[in-house]
Amino acid sequence: MTSSAANTSEQSTQARLEEMGRAAREASRRMARADTATKNRALHAIAEQLDARRDQIAEANDRDMKAGRDNGLDAALLDRLELTGERIDGMIDGLHQIAELADPVGEVDDLKYRPSGIQVGKMRVPLGVVGIIYESRPNVTIDAASLCLKSGNATILRGGSEALHSNGAIAACIAAGLAEAGLPETAVQVVDTTDRAAVGALISMPEYVDVIVPRGGPSLIERVSRDARVPVIKHLHGVCHVYIDDRADLQKAFDIALNAKTHRYGVCNAMESLLVAEGVAGDILPKLAQAYREKGVELRGCERTRKILEDCNPAAEADWSEEYLAPVLSIRIVGDMDAAMDHIARYGSGHTEAIVTGDYSRARRFLAEVDSSSVMVNASTRFADGFEYGLGAEIGISTDKIHARGPVGLEGLTSQKWIVLGDGHVRQ
Repeated sequence: MTSSAANTSEQSTQARLEEMGRAAREASRRMARADTATKNRALHAIAEQLDARRDQIAEANDRDMKAGRDNGLDAALLDRLELTGERIDGMIDGLHQIAELADPVGEVDDLKYRPSGIQVGKMRVPLGVVGIIYESRPNVTIDAASLCLKSGNATILRGGSEALHSNGAIAACIAAGLAEAGLPETAVQVVDTTDRAAVGALISMPEYVDVIVPRGGPSLIERVSRDARVPVIKHLHGVCHVYIDDRADLQKAFDIALNAKTHRYGVCNAMESLLVAEGVAGDILPKLAQAYREKGVELRGCERTRKILEDCNPAAEADWSEEYLAPVLSIRIVGDMDAAMDHIARYGSGHTEAIVTGDYSRARRFLAEVDSSSVMVNASTRFADGFEYGLGAEIGISTDKIHARGPVGLEGLTSQKWIVLGDGHVRQ
């Protein structure tokens, strides 16, 4: 493509995204005043459309799968791309489950009288227009759309180019369900171009988009974080730690450390570094190492760890800040809890940290002093999940400190505004 043609294409994409943005902004006003029953009706209607259009969805997904194989997508990406009958069932069940969740919009907190006689409180309201950028998994289209819909937001979804046809088929189901419930079809719009300029356009429209949620690999999130002109809800890395204290129940510590690493490898809440107090390292590390070996986990340890585990590979400095997303674990022996917290402060990503201890005071200190979006006592890091936290579902996990932090569900897709109730009151 010539430079002139490329510029023309980019301008066309920018114009198309601006058109979608204007439509989303208008739709967001209607969504903000939609009542809970109407939003739930839309969610159930979308579920019915998915069920009725299984053949069309499967056909579209087959086209994407064939193109993916032809383009050399690896097995993991193809697995995330595939929409089996079971996964379509999961999308349908998810819609019904979100319909059952409490609607946060309109909730009023802390309404109280002031000395002047007015009442002051905070009302929960939608964010407005949410832009979501994601890769590979077409079921995210339904997850994101349903959460934004229930929380009263309009949304623009930009899925991966490898799922273009699947996302298009799902988008048709969403539009039909919205129309059936009497809500604007433009409340959920799926970008229908593979032009990479669409991402740049979406993240640079503060007049139309209120927040961006990137879901994907580090390169995508780094780009969005660097270039976005609107607020971003994101986490970049999940370098999660478990610290085994010298006052831990060692059976609990064994179970938690094994589960946190091996329950699933390619997830952001899996443990990547294990910290062990020197007083119990000799007792628990050999047992854990045997269990990890049986599951095919490669161990990389500090010098003190390698004196206990002779077949452990040496850990490099880069290992302490690495999100492996694989059966690899770094292990460090530390002097005490303070040393463990120092390590977490230096190398952690602010995602999830856990302590295993029987000492109440140490547990309280760990909770108060460790600065991450989720901090746990005597529990696996794998619980850092919207469903496990009772949110029903999540749009993602935020490691930022402003607005939403940790798993972001319906409430995280809303904000609060001050409301004042008076009866002819004037300020004296």
